[in-house]
Amino acid sequence: MNGKHAGARTDTWLVLPAFNEAENIGNLLSRAALAFRDAGLPPPIVVVVDDGSSDGTVAAVQAFDELSDIRIFSHAVNQGLGPTLRDGLREAAAAARPGDVIVTMDADDTHHPGLIPAMLQKIREGFDVVIASRYRPDSRIVGLNFSRRWMSIGAAWIFRILHPIKGVRDYTCGFRAYRAEMIQTAFAHYGEGFVDKQGFQCMVDVLLKLRRLQPRPLMVEVPFVLRYDRKGGASKMKIVKTIIQTLRVAIYGQ
Repeated sequence: MNGKHAGARTDTWLVLPAFNEAENIGNLLSRAALAFRDAGLPPPIVVVVDDGSSDGTVAAVQAFDELSDIRIFSHAVNQGLGPTLRDGLREAAAAARPGDVIVTMDADDTHHPGLIPAMLQKIREGFDVVIASRYRPDSRIVGLNFSRRWMSIGAAWIFRILHPIKGVRDYTCGFRAYRAEMIQTAFAHYGEGFVDKQGFQCMVDVLLKLRRLQPRPLMVEVPFVLRYDRKGGASKMKIVKTIIQTLRVAIYGQ
């Protein structure tokens, strides 16, 4: 990938929060390696943060040998998506160079890494945050039950009304690309409070906090296909708790 610093190699950091994803993470890593290779891009630097898994997630990552730079960080006990995402972003931001890009994805193989080259292109075009959106033309959601789908749609409309961000319709999807300098700036400004929500609502909170930075980051979305039918194992989302926590962020902005 050619970054904004001509002649200097820039890297893509792939941050994967993982909790009991032994069934899925190997497939995701394999697809990521293929996507970067097919696009003629240098392989990503992978940061896996294991959130106290008990199913052999770490062993599954260690057994994967198609990517040469995979860094594993582990929580002794499960802490939730927020702290896990925070630790992954912090590790990547601390090591990233100017022009690098930090990509976050779910580790359950529902996000296809084949979209990453298009997201990196948007960063090259000048955007600071690129969101893989379920609510753009040509987007699709496969294998998600009715209640989960409508919960996501309802949350999207609430945030678009109460916390509008130009170019953003999908506030909760975890598949994003960030210019590394934006994440570095956010940690410098907020400290550990940059990601201080425990559950799935942390994805919304990150966007709202980035929006408060000056100058405001430019955000854009690209359509993507959410393949929930590929996911192995049960969902970790606690529906009622997630709804309450997300509504709290929507109403109070925190």
